[in-house]
Amino acid sequence: MKTLVIFMVIAAFASSAGAARMESLFTERRAMRTGDLLTVIIDENAQANANSSTGTSTKTGFNIGNNRGRGSLKRIPEFIAGGDLGSHFDGTGTTQRRGSLEARVTVSIDQVLDNGNLVISGSRVITVNEEREIISVSGIVRPQDIGSDNTILSQNISNAEIKYSGSGSASAAQRPGPIARFLNWLF
Repeated sequence: MKTLVIFMVIAAFASSAGAARMESLFTERRAMRTGDLLTVIIDENAQANANSSTGTSTKTGFNIGNNRGRGSLKRIPEFIAGGDLGSHFDGTGTTQRRGSLEARVTVSIDQVLDNGNLVISGSRVITVNEEREIISVSGIVRPQDIGSDNTILSQNISNAEIKYSGSGSASAAQRPGPIARFLNWLF
């Protein structure tokens, strides 16, 4: 009788779960299948510096002149030629760029590759005072890099593509007007 009750409880649980997979009560469930969700912790800091320096110098000489002749030909002038021509250039350039982005975006697993790696993508849209900010993330993740709380650091995403963009009146105010854009395109 006891066995029959246990069997009926298991059968009822299995039928209520339907096509859903059964989970262990003793282990944590990690995102591993198509449609599962995981949270990407974006903590990106990028910095680039470039310096260049060029120096060139050229010097050429040329002079023309005359002196009195020598000896018995003192009355006939002696012709002398010589000259100087110089060119000098020093050029330097410096470029510096910094960027930083911190956010959390929950993404879904789109595909499980043959080697077990996971193709992910997702986005988050935030609208405040008619300003719309969009953060989107895509890439490939190794299952062993996923934390027990189904999070992954953005540095552990292969072929990561992280986009941060916005639109609204404040964003539009930062864009040059049509005449300035035309002149920039022209020149």
